This record gives sequence, structure tokens and C-alpha cells, in this order.
Amino acid sequence: MASFTPQYPPAPRLDLTEDLFGHRVADPYRWLEDAGSAQTSQWLAAEEELWAAYRAELPDRDRFAGRVRELMQVGAVGVPAWRGTARFYSRRDPGQEHGVLYVADDTGERALIDPVAIDPSGRTTLDAWQPDKEGRLLAYQLSSGGDEESLLRVMDVASGELVDGPIDRCRYSGVAWLPGGKAFYYVRRLPPEAVPDGESQYHRRLYLHVVGTAPETDALVFGEGRDKTTYYGASVSRDGRWLMLWASIGTAPREDVWLADLSASDPDAPAAPAFTPVTVGLDAQTSLRAGRDGRLYVFTDLDAPRGRICVADPAAPGPEGWRDLIPEDPSAVLRGFAILDNDGEDSDDELTRPVLVVSRTRHAVSEVTVHDLATGSRLATLGLPGIGSVGGIAERPEGGHEAWFGYTDYTTPPVVLRYDATTGAVDTWATSPGSVSDPPAVRASQVTFQSADGTDVRMVLLEPGGEGTVRSGEKSTVLYGYGGFDISMTPGYSPSILAWVEAGGAYAIAALRGGSEEGEEWHRAGMLDRKQNVFDDFHAAASWLIASGVTSAERLAAWGGSNGGLLVGAALTQWPSLFSAVVCSAPLLDMVRYERFGLGETWNTEYGSASSATELPWLLGYSPYHRVADGVAYPAVLFTVFTNDTRVHPLHAYKMCAALQHATSSSRPVLLRAEGQVGHGQRAVSLAAALAGDCLAFAAKETGLGN
Repeated sequence: MASFTPQYPPAPRLDLTEDLFGHRVADPYRWLEDAGSAQTSQWLAAEEELWAAYRAELPDRDRFAGRVRELMQVGAVGVPAWRGTARFYSRRDPGQEHGVLYVADDTGERALIDPVAIDPSGRTTLDAWQPDKEGRLLAYQLSSGGDEESLLRVMDVASGELVDGPIDRCRYSGVAWLPGGKAFYYVRRLPPEAVPDGESQYHRRLYLHVVGTAPETDALVFGEGRDKTTYYGASVSRDGRWLMLWASIGTAPREDVWLADLSASDPDAPAAPAFTPVTVGLDAQTSLRAGRDGRLYVFTDLDAPRGRICVADPAAPGPEGWRDLIPEDPSAVLRGFAILDNDGEDSDDELTRPVLVVSRTRHAVSEVTVHDLATGSRLATLGLPGIGSVGGIAERPEGGHEAWFGYTDYTTPPVVLRYDATTGAVDTWATSPGSVSDPPAVRASQVTFQSADGTDVRMVLLEPGGEGTVRSGEKSTVLYGYGGFDISMTPGYSPSILAWVEAGGAYAIAALRGGSEEGEEWHRAGMLDRKQNVFDDFHAAASWLIASGVTSAERLAAWGGSNGGLLVGAALTQWPSLFSAVVCSAPLLDMVRYERFGLGETWNTEYGSASSATELPWLLGYSPYHRVADGVAYPAVLFTVFTNDTRVHPLHAYKMCAALQHATSSSRPVLLRAEGQVGHGQRAVSLAAALAGDCLAFAAKETGLGN
């Protein structure tokens, strides 16, 4: 290991302590919250120089970055969205920086949206898209520089001409088209001048927009008077009769759902429908779908934390009228479904009976089953290529006998599979367009260990060599986790993981509480006052890796981003001797002030609020920034942040970096990698490979990979 001796830039410590509900809370680096100040700019410039000096001594960074990019050249392919005989889908070919949106029909294939053709710098992203019900118009959203501030436009599919937009303030807005393509429902924030200072990221409303008219004339449909952090979504049935609406406060694991009969409204301006409550005020996540058979299909975790599918009469859509079609499975989590009901145009391919294609995950591994649509009885379990993950299941909106779904696993790039319900066959419908020479040999296994309170937790371990290879000796190991927001760590093709394992390391992905690997109860066991369970699970995972001889504390790196950045921040402050290195990306770290920045207020349903005397102690109990202690030998830490990140403000990493540089008694470096013109979400291939190369090389150096 090279002997890099860090010389940290000066970072004045403020004598700033506040009394919060009787707790004395110090904040010596609050000045770093002002990213535009001269003092902060000077400090950031010095940190950039420090990182550059360290990075220059990383022998493997170019090799890792190059290999990650090679592995990304397989490209990607998306599940099709059908409109009659036309299909819309995304594909990223080898050499492309971003995926391109295509349409294909009887006349061939055409590119509709190519982000790099729009912006050759590669810093514009396609955030969302939705064709109208006839496939003649396409609503799509672009943002630039990583800020995720989507602009909504409408394109004529046949000509490629812009027919509407741009409409701003459409971040995280779905589009629900009415039949005929004349209008759609969408979500838009109120203008900044109409809301209090500092609240421009909130205050969403549901509007009805008539294509070709000024958005200022859009009719307000829903959202007035509700909590400022509320998110909304809407969908319209294919026949245009039913409008389904949901609303959730921030990221709360519950939502209110309404149903409206648009046939009772003016068909040319259905702006004020009469909404019927479905699950309003209930502690449940629920979505509705109007079936082609006239029934309402309800996907819900009400009284079923792993999910169930019910059917209901749209005239009485509330829970009292629900009938279980697919009951809860006590050991698998429901993920999605498609209906194949023979109403399509393929008269030569008749189903003997309508069926339901259902996707579940069992301990984070996907399975797909087929059920009788009338009774829910299981008819078949579909064969998948391996132990992996299934994406959303698509069908033809007008009905038919085929379903399409994505598949990937740790060594298989994304493919699209097709299920034919008339024959029962599953075949590969589309593959990722590229290939990789000499792909890495990886052995995958799933292990179970016990957390501090005796809870069984699962972890996937990826090691060099094919199946049957015997583990030999301790290896440099990355332990990755997330543990929050009902998000599962499921198998998926990862060039970064493959490059690390190919280089001789092991990579472990822990299914921590706070995620949805085992359903909503698993999520809630790691949120609010139970957040420490997540960190204990991660500690137990690290301890298992060491006790099992996979690695040692001197060869173990912790890695996490966003909420996972909070995870590894908590781990390094609670158990600093357990890791030799930590990669902490776009993290939350100051849990006392997190609500004041980015989208923080939308997350207090997950973490709790520092404005509550009851909840502040939860946050102070683990807030990484507040747990940094002088004289502790902390591991090497690399903070990676993105200066256009509008979800998690980089200030968290700035403050934590300064605190650790001041406090650590270790010779291991504490470093900051700040990248401009990118944000929290998707990025170009070259930028993703460069980031991965730096992080992998850092972890390799600090864990002695190859030594």
C-alpha cells in the first residue's frame, strides 16, 4: 500500500451549540452549508487538490474504469409498451452514452428521443415517457446537468415534430392520457412565487392539460389544501371511463386512493370529476387497475404486508367489497401482474381461459407464476434463465395472449422475455445488443446470519471463480447495503461488481431491514425509531464475513449511496475498527438538519423529524455527523458528491468530511470527490465508468486488493 500522507486543508470550527428540546447539539461546520461562500469555495478547491494528489497514486483507476466501460458495452434493452401494432422501447447500443427511445411498427424502427443527439455533452437525460393510448403522440421529459428538473414536451410520433411544451416544474410527474390524445392529466408544482421561500420543491397539484394550449390555462383537478410534501399519481383506463388517483405524503408507506367515473363528466373537459374514496386514511399502499372485463383489480398490502391482488366492483370500490384473487404468500413479496384475456386481434391464437401473470420475489429473487383469472388458482410456474430479477410485466392494452418482462442477474445483462399463454412457452424476445469478450467467472451464494436482536438476515456473496470453486483465503471484500425506503437489493447485472470480483475481490450485498426484501413489515422494522436495526444488520453482515474467513477487518470496505451513504456513515462512526475503507456516496449525514435541504422534508416519514421532541432523540442516536469523536482511528473514507444533486445536498458530505479530517487519529485518508454537472440519478456511460473506476481503485488500495 502506497504511503500517501494527507495534508488536510484548514477548516475552522465554529463554537456553535444549540439547545434542542434539552439536547446540546454542536454544529462546528455549519458554514459549509453555504456552498456559494468564498470560504466554502476555497475549502472545496483545496479538497479537490487533495483528492487529485491521492488519485494520481491510484495504480488501478484507469484499469478499473476501462473494464467497467467494457462491461457496460453490452448495452441495455427495455420492455416494450404496445400501442396496437406499434411498440415503444428503449435500447442502448455499444458505444452509446445513453439509451435511445425507439418506436417500431410494420414500417420498421425509428429513433424518437436520443439524448446525446439533443445534447452532445451527454448531460441531458430522458427521465420519463408515455405514448398516448393510440400511439400517435408521445409525452416525454428531459432534464439537464443532473438537476432532475424535468421539462415536459409532446411529440407527434409519425413526424417527430414537437406539438406541445416545454412545460416546466414537472419533476416526478406521470402522464395519464385520455383517449384520442387531446388531453392528459399530469402533476406540476406551483410556481416559486406562489409558495413560501424554500418550498419550491413541494406543493404539487394534479392538472388537466389540453394539448397545444398554454399550461397556465390548465384546469386544477386535485391537491388544493393538502400537505405540501404530497406526491400524486393518476392513470386512466383504456376506454377512458375510469380515472384512478393516488396521493402520498412524502415517501410514507401509505397512500390515499380515489376512483372517478369520467363518463359522468363532460367528455371534452373532464376537469372536475366526482372522486369516490377507495382507501383514504388507511395505513396501506394500494393501486387500482380497471380490467377489460369491467372489474377493478386492486394491488394492495392492506392486511397483507407482502401484498395481495383483489377484485372489486367499480361501483363499490372500497375494501369492504374486495375479494381476494391472489392471496398473500407468507414468504414471497408481490411485485406486479398482467392480464391476458383473449380480447386482442389475434383470432388464431385463442386462450382456453383468461389468465393472470404474477411476479413475486422470494428473499429478493424473482419468480413468475400463471393463474386462472376467474379463480386465482395457480396453473404454472414459468422457467427463468437463472436466479435473478424480473422487471415490469407488459401486455397489449387491447388484450391478447402474450406478456413481456425484463430479466437480469449478476452475470446476465438485461434481456426481454416473452410468455405465450397459448403454448406456455417462455422465450427470449430481445437481448442487450452488445457483448463482452472473456466475461468474468463469478460464483454466487446466498447466506443467512443473525442480527443483534436475533433476526435472520440474508446476504448474497459474489466471489471469483465459477460454480463449484472452493473459497481459499481472505479476500479484499466490499460490503454493500441500502436498508431504507422499501427498496430491495435484487440481483442485477453490475459492471462495477464484476470488475471487482474479476480482480480477485469478493462482493457482498446485504438485504437489510428498511428494504422490502421481506415485505412491508421488513421495511418498517428499519424506519423511524427502529432505524438502528438497519445498522445492526450491517454490522452483523460484516462480522459474518470476518468470522467465516471471507475477509478481515483490514481487508473490508463498506460501500453505500444516498440512504446507503447514511448507512455506511453510521457504520464507520459506530464500529470504526470493523472496516479499512468506506465509500460514502451522495449521503445523508447530518440528521438534525436534513429536512432543511434538498427533498429532505419528504423523508421525515422514513426517519422522523428533528422538530419533534419525541423523534429528535432517534436521529441523534445515530446521526453520523454528530457521532464523530476526536482521537478515533477512523478508516479511509471517500465521499463522492454531485454538485447538481437536488435530492441530497452535498453539504452532508462536506460537513462530515471536515469533521472526520479534524477528528481521526488514523493515517488513513479522508477524501472528497466532488463532481459537477451531474446529480443524484442517471448519468452517461463514460461518467459512470469514471466514477466506478475511482471508487473501485480507492477500495482496492485501502483493502490491499492483489496484495
